[in-house]
Amino acid sequence: MTVYLVGAGPGSVDLLTLRAATLLRHADVVVTDRLVDESVLALVPNGIEVIDVGKRPGMSHSQELINDLLISLASSLQSVVRLKGGDPFVFGRGGEEALALREAGIDVEVVPGVTSAFAAPAAAGIPVTHRDISWGVTVVTGHTKDGLEIDFRSLANPSLTLVILMGITHRHSIAQQLMEGGLSPTTAVAVVASAWTQQQRIMRTNLVQLPAVTVPTPAVVVVGEVANLDVGSLSDLVLQVS
Repeated sequence: MTVYLVGAGPGSVDLLTLRAATLLRHADVVVTDRLVDESVLALVPNGIEVIDVGKRPGMSHSQELINDLLISLASSLQSVVRLKGGDPFVFGRGGEEALALREAGIDVEVVPGVTSAFAAPAAAGIPVTHRDISWGVTVVTGHTKDGLEIDFRSLANPSLTLVILMGITHRHSIAQQLMEGGLSPTTAVAVVASAWTQQQRIMRTNLVQLPAVTVPTPAVVVVGEVANLDVGSLSDLVLQVS
C-alpha cells in the first residue's frame, strides 16, 4: 500500500510529468484538490473513483479529515494517488500529509510537479530571475494557517523578485506594506490568473495600483522589475493543443 503525493502542475495536462501521468492511469483511487485542471483528471480511467477534497470558500474539508481519508484508503488499496495542483511541497500541504501517512506506517512517494510560483510568471513571459535586474527570487504565501499577518515590509528588496501565491485577497495590505518597506510605488507588478488554462488572464500594473486590480482566483502576483519583461512563452501554443 502506497500513497503517491503527485504534483498536477499549474494547469494544462501538457505540463504534467510522465511519472504523474503513469500513476494516474494505474491508480486504484484518486484524491484530488479543487484546482486540478479537468485535462489532468481526464487521464484517470473510467470506473476509477475520483474523490474531490478541494477547499472552497465556506465549504472545506479539514486537513485532519483528509489525512484520515488517505490512511483509510491506503489500508485497503494498493495505489492511492493524492493529486495536488502545482507541486505538493510548495504550499500544497504535502508535507503535513506525508508526515501523517508515515506515522501511520504507510509508504509515501512524492512526485514533484511544476509549481505555479514559476510557471505562472513564465506564462506571461516573465523570467523570475535576470542577471541585470534580479539576482534572486522569494516565494511566499499571501496568508498563514492561523490568519496571522505576514510582515511584507521585511520582504521589500528591489534587487529580488517577489512571487506571492494566494495573496490576491490581501493585495491592499501587501502593496501598502511593501511600499512602507521601501519599494517604490512604481515598482512593476504582474498578476497571472488561472495560468496555463483556457481561463488564463495576465494583468500588468505597478505597486500603487495593485489594490485596484480586479482578478479571479487563483492568481499569482509577481513584484519586481522583471514584471516589466515579456520575453514570450509557449503558453498560448500549449493551451491550443490541450
